[in-house]
Amino acid sequence: MNVRPISGASVDARGRRGSKGLLALASGVLLLAVTACGGGGAQGPASGEGKGKGSETARSEQSQAVVTIAPENGAKSVNTSGALKVGATKGKLTQVVVKDTKGTEIAGRISADGSAWTPDIHLAASTKYTVHALAKDSEGREAAEDSSFTTLTPENTFVGYFTPEDGSTVGVGMPFSLRFTRGITAPKAVEKAIEIKTEPAVEVAGHWFGNDRLDFRPEQYWKAGTKVTVKLNFDGVEGRPGVYGKQTKTVSFTIGRNQVSVVDAKKHTMKVMREGKVVKTLPITAGAPGTATWNGQMVITEKLTVTRMNGETVGFGGEYDIKDVPHAMRLTNSGTFIHGNYWGGGAFGNYNASHGCVGLRDVRGGYDSGVPAAWFFNRSMIGDVVVVKNSQDRTVAPDNGMNGWNMSWEDWKA
Repeated sequence: MNVRPISGASVDARGRRGSKGLLALASGVLLLAVTACGGGGAQGPASGEGKGKGSETARSEQSQAVVTIAPENGAKSVNTSGALKVGATKGKLTQVVVKDTKGTEIAGRISADGSAWTPDIHLAASTKYTVHALAKDSEGREAAEDSSFTTLTPENTFVGYFTPEDGSTVGVGMPFSLRFTRGITAPKAVEKAIEIKTEPAVEVAGHWFGNDRLDFRPEQYWKAGTKVTVKLNFDGVEGRPGVYGKQTKTVSFTIGRNQVSVVDAKKHTMKVMREGKVVKTLPITAGAPGTATWNGQMVITEKLTVTRMNGETVGFGGEYDIKDVPHAMRLTNSGTFIHGNYWGGGAFGNYNASHGCVGLRDVRGGYDSGVPAAWFFNRSMIGDVVVVKNSQDRTVAPDNGMNGWNMSWEDWKA
């Protein structure tokens, strides 16, 4: 019988076939594991549906608002005005923070519709800024954007020389005056960079004399005791094409007691008034016929214990050259002073004999503190007002010295 050989052969065959069967079974198990892990097989549709729902959830949580910032991130040599802009589409801006490397924040405002933010002031030159902006879409979902850039370094610059000095106490007529080293052709930009605060509060307005001088004053003389603080933020201001300010300064000064003196050129007297009350009447001599003193309100801008006065410097040739004029106080740029006079003889209180100045009796060397010139000099300060009336000349020009008080308030603000 062939049973045993066949049986033996079948054992080997089954053994080999069994191995293949085991491999096939193992492969089947592995394949099942892989397909199950990959979401295939019977689990495929369910897994696909789960993935779709997750994508929709992620999309529903993402804000549709888009924030834009100009200039682009990392930009260099950015203009200090007009270049910085932040916007939002498909949503509204809720916050914009712009800071320099010192942490100083740039003030700005978001438009009523939330679509744009613009800075209130210019940026400083040669400065790196960071921008952080937030916006929300109609569902209240928030989007954010961050950026940074660096402003330009100017080749040409300007500064403003100011008076009065920081920390000084001055008379009620003293304006705050700036003289610029370059002619300004963008006056509004420069004015916007100046902030003036007063205690007590009073309206203060600026007026340009030419393109290199800007004076500020209230409508009436300052009130005694007023504290004035001026912040100059010219760094980065383009005052004229290609010329930028490089100055940041805070100046404070205080208004002293109220002293206004009235010179009557016809009566040859000067009434010195404190807080509106006459404290002393002094005899004077004013400008002679042909060289009369200016009329109008003039502010003392300089005090000199002694100075030289030479007619050649003010258009009078060699008519006079006095090397030791005592107790001199400047009233105009053109050379008008109120000063001590030791050579006038009997002119004081009687007739006008000067070349345009207001003279007070004095002694040579100015050593006598009891004479009118010394008395007035010692009781006057920069910023006090001297008003001249009844002279034969016209009213002094507002820019001839610090004499803008001779303009109406309407003309001043215009």
